[in-house]
Amino acid sequence: MSQNNGKVFLVGAGPGDPKLITVKGMQCITDADVIIYDRLVNPTLLNYAKSEVELVYAGKSPGRHALTQDEINLILAQKAREGKSVVRLKGGDPFVFGRGGEEVELLAKHGIPYEIVPGITSAIAAPEYAGIPVTHRSYASSFAIITGHEADVKDNQRISWDKVAKGADTLVFLMGMRNLPVIVEGLMEHGRDGNEPIALIRWGTTPEQKTLVGTLADIVAKAEAEKFASPAVIVVGEVVTLREKLMWFEQKSLFGKRIIVTRATRRASALADKISALGGEAWEFPTIEIVPPLSFAQMDEAINCIETYQWIIFTSVNGVQSFFDRLKYLRRDVRDLKGIKLCAIGPRTQAEIERFGLIVDSVPKEYRAEAIVEGLSDKIASGERILLPRAETARQLLPQALSEKGVVVDEVTAYRTIQGEGNVQWVTELLQSKRAHAVTFTSSSTVTNFVNMLNADNLSELLQDVVVASIGPITSQTTQELGIHVDVEAKEYTIDGLIAALLEYFSTCRAV
Repeated sequence: MSQNNGKVFLVGAGPGDPKLITVKGMQCITDADVIIYDRLVNPTLLNYAKSEVELVYAGKSPGRHALTQDEINLILAQKAREGKSVVRLKGGDPFVFGRGGEEVELLAKHGIPYEIVPGITSAIAAPEYAGIPVTHRSYASSFAIITGHEADVKDNQRISWDKVAKGADTLVFLMGMRNLPVIVEGLMEHGRDGNEPIALIRWGTTPEQKTLVGTLADIVAKAEAEKFASPAVIVVGEVVTLREKLMWFEQKSLFGKRIIVTRATRRASALADKISALGGEAWEFPTIEIVPPLSFAQMDEAINCIETYQWIIFTSVNGVQSFFDRLKYLRRDVRDLKGIKLCAIGPRTQAEIERFGLIVDSVPKEYRAEAIVEGLSDKIASGERILLPRAETARQLLPQALSEKGVVVDEVTAYRTIQGEGNVQWVTELLQSKRAHAVTFTSSSTVTNFVNMLNADNLSELLQDVVVASIGPITSQTTQELGIHVDVEAKEYTIDGLIAALLEYFSTCRAV
């Protein structure tokens, strides 16, 4: 941005699940020059920012502040005056006990342009993920959101307990765990029944979500026995009784599992989406990046004499995309492939080919190079020419085995894999804090780069109690050669197969 176009966006990051951010909020993150983010913001959201973005941590926890509010205000104003697009990324919604109003007052005072991007507040989302609707026609027609942070303020009381206690059917307290005894006492002293249901929801919408249900009379003792700590949302009201029937998040098969996904960024979403749909949290740590070859000379030469080939074998979706991109670049199209037979290593690669209106002639029963040779044995004839567009450093088993059958194999580089730019610090902290439950490897490159990027002498210790999942035997072999034990191997060497293997593993663990 130019010197006169600086602007601050106060963006609500939502309650914890990164997919609960708004579309506009995500757009602000991707466009930001500076992001000032809080403790309760899911760090995976920062993966969508530009590589050159300036990140400023402003986290606050009970008794500890990375930055004071005055320091945060100063940074917001300073960066905007430098002509930058500044995102103030706040957990939940900026104006629901997020001090967003104070920050906007300062910006307005100094004439600094700003926008507010609402977020989903944990006051509603955490109960919903716990199966508790804050309103229900049969139970509650009103609800109130109250700060629990100031519940113990005796002088100049900010919570009017006589009004709050009976002012709404459902009461939701944020930041109130430390003051839970005071909250319970204040409510019962001013008319709420001691037998009324109450729920404490810790880390709502995340893999750590935990819900404790009791009554106003016994919840303090229960919380102390469970060592229930912040951050937690407190819900008081008859709607809590609906949880037993309506709880859904904890029922999902991957609930409670945070899984590291090491695929390239543009390919990770399919795996990450499947994990999320099953209740897990996918932590994207791209260890590889797909880039063009250093030269397209080989590919162009092959395409320019495409009619001389009897077969084209595709061993990955990336190879398909690169080939057809180059075909179009050279002003050619699928009509030039008339009469050429096509082979795909697996169903996902097959689907990508057929997206171009083509029919695949051969897909091996087992999705690896050895099976391709076996599947083509009675379909290829000596002297035929085969085009093999694939990664620069792919295994030589396939072209060698095909050549032994008397065919001519032209292996051309369709793309390269280089080391990705996943955030090593965050993943290391995730592993050190034992908050990662599994890591997935979808190719030998993802394993090799994972080890190189972490560069940790204590890798075995970091991966202790972490389930290591491999997409197939070749990847497993590389993993084991690098000293990492493989816990899970997909029976079908696809993303769906990898998910199925993880589900089987975790379901077996629960049954034990």
